[in-house]
Amino acid sequence: MSVIGEYLDLEQFVSIVFKNDKAEISEKVLERVKESYSFLKEFAQNKVIYGVNTGFGPMAQYRIKKEDQIQLQYNLIRSHSSGTGKPLNPYFVKSAILARLNTLSLGNSGVHPSVIHLMKEFINRDITPLIFEHGGVGASGDLVQLAHLALVLIGEGEVFYKGERRSTQEVFKIENLQPIQVEIREGLALMNGTSVMTGIGVVNVFHAQKLIDWAVKCSCAINEIVSAYDDHLSAELNETKLHFGQQEIAKIMRTNLNDSQLIRKREDHLYSGENTEDVFKEKVQEYYSLRCVPQILGPVLDTVKSVASVLEKEINSANDNPIVDVKNKHVYHGGNFHGDYISLEMDKLKLVITKLTMLSERQLNYLLNSKLNEILPPFVNLGTLGFNFGMQGVQFTATSTTAENQMLSNPMYVHSIPNNNDNQDIVSMGTNAAVITGKVIENAFEVLAIETITIVQAIDALGYDGKVSSVTKKLYDDVRAIVPKFKEDQVMYPYVQKVKEHLMSI
Repeated sequence: MSVIGEYLDLEQFVSIVFKNDKAEISEKVLERVKESYSFLKEFAQNKVIYGVNTGFGPMAQYRIKKEDQIQLQYNLIRSHSSGTGKPLNPYFVKSAILARLNTLSLGNSGVHPSVIHLMKEFINRDITPLIFEHGGVGASGDLVQLAHLALVLIGEGEVFYKGERRSTQEVFKIENLQPIQVEIREGLALMNGTSVMTGIGVVNVFHAQKLIDWAVKCSCAINEIVSAYDDHLSAELNETKLHFGQQEIAKIMRTNLNDSQLIRKREDHLYSGENTEDVFKEKVQEYYSLRCVPQILGPVLDTVKSVASVLEKEINSANDNPIVDVKNKHVYHGGNFHGDYISLEMDKLKLVITKLTMLSERQLNYLLNSKLNEILPPFVNLGTLGFNFGMQGVQFTATSTTAENQMLSNPMYVHSIPNNNDNQDIVSMGTNAAVITGKVIENAFEVLAIETITIVQAIDALGYDGKVSSVTKKLYDDVRAIVPKFKEDQVMYPYVQKVKEHLMSI
């Protein structure tokens, strides 16, 4: 059980999103929210407060009559519920709700406490508002996507409930829930923030961490398959470079390969005795995709950790406008809703995950190309050469998917397009960056799924299943439980999908 509105670390956040840990609101947090709400209501009586008694965006110059101020919030929510494209996946939405709930619970937003209560119920009862991929420019926050969340909170729109897309009214009736009480600025406070891009970002980091783990395991297995020398993984070599990520990847690989019977020591071979060969039969050192894994995955690991740190700060920050300061009895107007921090981090993340995908694709190619590895049949074909095709067909899919990732890696951070009568004259495109990064990550799992199937086929081709490390043996056994050893040609797409699901599983 995690308490919202206090400092929420990523581990707690992930436990709520993926492990169905319950979100709770303490009395202290509720009191803080009530105090913020009461202060803003009184403070706004004789002052001009954006979005309370003014219009929005470039129409902020228009005063809103007192009797129209509640309707103003409904108008904002309904008019901006204009997203298109595919619905965001449920994990993205749950994560976005949690991120919004946490920031509104900080007491800097002046929302009615009913907002906090209902959002908590959405999380704990697994009610997923319909929010679309397209619509956010990430400057006044995730306006369009968060409008769809607000629409459901006022009892309108649609939700996903027990696997079905249903009207919000119908689900509220089943669950005995009431819409939020709209009073001062509930519409604006819900919509003006970075919570969708941040929520998606947390899910992306969660999956990126898994990708690193699998990429390291695959890299270890391929080094075993070719009986590589271990000095490129040594502490002595990797500690001559001072980067944490490189040293950590090398350390993990050494641990994973500790009980392998296949990894060799250079001193037992190329450094022993007198060698008079003019052309060496054994490779002096491996191709880069095998030998440079710490140097390639090290920056990936460092970047994922850096991105995670920024996301944790954002989910614990007030990111709407204006900011209500009860302590100093003031309301500050500014731009905390701007998503540049998240946009930049998502671009960094998709860049390094694409590089991870490229490494996986090159390792796959190494296994499939008998002229490179010189120990395996072409395409790791365990059947009859010429008559059977082995892994030839799925390589096309891996190559195509990697190419898509390379294209998707172009940054959104520098793709600002002014809009909103040029009020929003420079924007972050952070939501787009986060959604595209999610696609890059999913693509990476597909390439790794193909690589892992190829690895277990290669282990069988060489009869190495009793010689590999215990870590590789577990990978082998888990994949073999999904994809039996095959010599005859198989329809591969169901196997690739099932292995992908296994790699992504919690």
